[in-house]
Amino acid sequence: MTKAEILKREILSQYKSVRQFAIDMSIPYSTLVTALDRGIEGMAYGTVIKMCDRLNLNPVDFSTLEQGTDLGKKIVENRVMQQYVKLNKVGRKKILDMMGDFSQLDKYQAD
Repeated sequence: MTKAEILKREILSQYKSVRQFAIDMSIPYSTLVTALDRGIEGMAYGTVIKMCDRLNLNPVDFSTLEQGTDLGKKIVENRVMQQYVKLNKVGRKKILDMMGDFSQLDKYQAD
């Protein structure tokens, strides 16, 4: 399933129509329909992010976010994990050691 198909499915599950979603998002209806038909790759990234935020989707992989999930934190977490899996075994160990050091600092401790 393409990202455009996932978006369209989510839009129709949460709104009465694509037109209603376009009105709610202040996006021209024709622009949204064209993007959903041809693919969202040509859409402005900021618009896609706003749409995903409204539909509660992760803009990276278009998976459904849990209610109350902070989209910004989810994006950063995804970027960090993408870089982490590129590291070799020594690099991963070094990062985990550094994270252990950070967790000892008051600034980074969970409340």
